[in-house]
Amino acid sequence: MSVTPCGFARTPEKGLARLHWADAGWAVEGQPPDVAALRPLRGLEVEWPDAPVPLDGLLRLAAAGIPLTADRAMPWAPAGLAALLTDRAWLDHAADGTAGCLADLRREEHSVRLRRLAHPIPTPKVSIVMSTKRPGLVGAALAQMERQRGVETEVLLGLHGVAFEQVRAAVEGSALPVKWVEADASVPFGEVLNRAAALASGDYLAKWDDDDWYGPRHLADLFMALTYAGADVVGTTAEFFYLEPLKATIRRTTFASGAGYPSEVWSDHVAGGTIVVSLVKFREIGGFPGVFRAVDLEFLKAAHQAGARIYRTHGLGYVLRRGLSDEHTWQLPLAHFLKVAANQWRGFRPSLLMEAA
Repeated sequence: MSVTPCGFARTPEKGLARLHWADAGWAVEGQPPDVAALRPLRGLEVEWPDAPVPLDGLLRLAAAGIPLTADRAMPWAPAGLAALLTDRAWLDHAADGTAGCLADLRREEHSVRLRRLAHPIPTPKVSIVMSTKRPGLVGAALAQMERQRGVETEVLLGLHGVAFEQVRAAVEGSALPVKWVEADASVPFGEVLNRAAALASGDYLAKWDDDDWYGPRHLADLFMALTYAGADVVGTTAEFFYLEPLKATIRRTTFASGAGYPSEVWSDHVAGGTIVVSLVKFREIGGFPGVFRAVDLEFLKAAHQAGARIYRTHGLGYVLRRGLSDEHTWQLPLAHFLKVAANQWRGFRPSLLMEAA
């Protein structure tokens, strides 16, 4: 089985350890690296030998999500790897052992960048399915889809009580191929999604919400996780929220009950606006349930009952917008999100992986 970030510890219990070259391989305290034993560490400080050595073992640790750093680059190390190892900005923040520690967020961002380097993927053909009742949001959503890197995409647009003329300018101005269906407002949300998904020509289907924010590697990271985990369905954590009425960003790492909400785990729950599944598996599951609300939840239930393996990866490239509760199919008051916040910032403050201006 390949090495994966599954089991990544967001809040490490220990500091940095030394990774050095010992005779025939990389070692930590004289022993071959054991990924499970390294999980509690903040990371590994790479001590380069003077002569070139194989980098397979080091890349294996990167693939596992172990944060790696080095105070200098060697001329024989690949430029991409050297640049990541010597970018030590994530070490500038002091860890305090709390769930909302900013140092741990910077550490996880660094880990994700290393995973991308160590898990190269082919370019998947992804059909992005989005249903909308809000024509004014379509242009911004398409612009975010155009930013996606490492994937080949098409857009399947379900116009829910919206006429095509209301979105024509946005669609015709998009650089992506866009297919659309019009459905009356009385049609269940899940059925609108199914009608749009029926137009898919890609190998994978990705669900997209019209009012959320997605980083440029959102889809590539999901496909990477689908690949290394061997999952049938993959999605992210619902971690960052922009509370629009309050003009504030919150980050949650636990549920309201206080239970942990980790990434890189097998789970029956992922953020609904981030679901990715192969088109073959989507059809085996039976598509989206034809219901008005809780389509994502019901789809995941159906997937689980069909024996699909569901994996939850990091949510650092995704931000959910929350307005007043009656504006969303997932109806929770803003007070709920403040209650579960591990971090709270004024304004729009996503993860650095969002590459937001």
